[in-house]
Amino acid sequence: MDRSLQADPLAGIPGALPGLGGPTAPEGERTVYTVSRLNREARLLLEEGFPFPVWVEGELSNLARPASGHLYFTLKDEAAQLRCAMFRGRNRHLAFRPANGMQVLARGRLSLYEPRGDFQLVVEELEEAGEGRLRRELERLKRRLAAEGLFDEALKRPLPAYPRRVGVITSPTGAAVRDVLTVLRRRWALLEVLVHPVPVQGAGAAPAIVRALALASERAECDVLILTRGGGSLEDLWAFNEEAVVRAIRACRLPVVSAVGHEIDWTLADLAADRRAPTPSAAAEMISPDAAGLLAALDGRLKRLRTAMGRRLALLAQRHRGLDRRLAVQHPGRRLQDRAQRLDELELRLRRTVRARIDGARQRLAALEAGLHRHHPGARLRRDGERLEALARRLRRAPLQVLEGRRQRLAALGRALQAVSPLATLERGYAIVRRTDGQVVRRAEEVRPGEEVEALLGRGRLRCVVRRRRLR
Repeated sequence: MDRSLQADPLAGIPGALPGLGGPTAPEGERTVYTVSRLNREARLLLEEGFPFPVWVEGELSNLARPASGHLYFTLKDEAAQLRCAMFRGRNRHLAFRPANGMQVLARGRLSLYEPRGDFQLVVEELEEAGEGRLRRELERLKRRLAAEGLFDEALKRPLPAYPRRVGVITSPTGAAVRDVLTVLRRRWALLEVLVHPVPVQGAGAAPAIVRALALASERAECDVLILTRGGGSLEDLWAFNEEAVVRAIRACRLPVVSAVGHEIDWTLADLAADRRAPTPSAAAEMISPDAAGLLAALDGRLKRLRTAMGRRLALLAQRHRGLDRRLAVQHPGRRLQDRAQRLDELELRLRRTVRARIDGARQRLAALEAGLHRHHPGARLRRDGERLEALARRLRRAPLQVLEGRRQRLAALGRALQAVSPLATLERGYAIVRRTDGQVVRRAEEVRPGEEVEALLGRGRLRCVVRRRRLR
């Protein structure tokens, strides 16, 4: 484990208790946390205390793959276990399929899952264990050299478009040099190749590569260098991760193309080189012109030149014909003929315009005469006299009609009043019985036997004494 992880990660955080890392409270006061707040504070302290990724090695167990595509598992050893989560964006490029019981190396950030209060590792990289020490050493060296700017893109030099000689630093007996020579012979047979033989793995590989780079840079016999070898394990490729090799690549005055291993392999030499090729054959294609492609391009340009020349000649011929037409159009005789025709057209338009104006004046005059006839005083006097006579007749008839209507309405009101008069009811033989206080008797129970009442008849009145009552 990195020594920086062995120190107290919460040291220096304001409010942290020695050895506990929690916030302090003034003496005599009680600080009450909700569960959510306590988990949130603990997560913040944990993430602030470990702001950098850590590498953890252990055995995979409790592996779960939900439909979301995320991975959830536990890393354990003989004494402890650690919950882990690896989200879909990180695990879809894994070079292997994780399974329970595998020994793996995980790189991630420590955090706390607040809803359950689970301490967990959010995994960013996952690889099979076995090369863990070398990879950790490689990562530390990579960070240190990157901090010095050795991998800066601004330092990358362009490759020559048409190199005359290429230097190949590799094993003279390996498959990589044969692949490079085969591709160069096929693509650009005129290119000279100078091989710098070096061992590509083992203890003496890195010093030999450094010497070859320095020698090629000093002689400057080549336009570009290819540093290459075939694939292998991390240990096999380690010579190309040596710090001396990285610095020799950056110190070389010639552009360097790194083609170490297969497409999935990468080394610090790839990061320091001016270009990185996935394979030796790809490096050869990268630095060499394609003869067949150039011939095809030249043939295409020749065809485009012929086409352009044909279009240019056709355009000039069209322009010549246009000038001939303009000369014919601008001839004095033709212009006089056009002006004469134009004069005839203007004369005809003038005649049509004068005729149209005369016709319009005639129509307006006829309309004015008709309007004057309609508004003549004699005709208006006749219409007013007829209207006055009609009004006089209506005035003579109006009083008689009003009087007759009032008479008919009065007779109708008299008939209606007679129909509802109580006297008419009495005339038909009915009587109205009243008590001595004048109250009209409507029910038998309103009077007592022996009480005196008055009966109003159609003509006259009767004073009566009640002898008995019949209620039903």
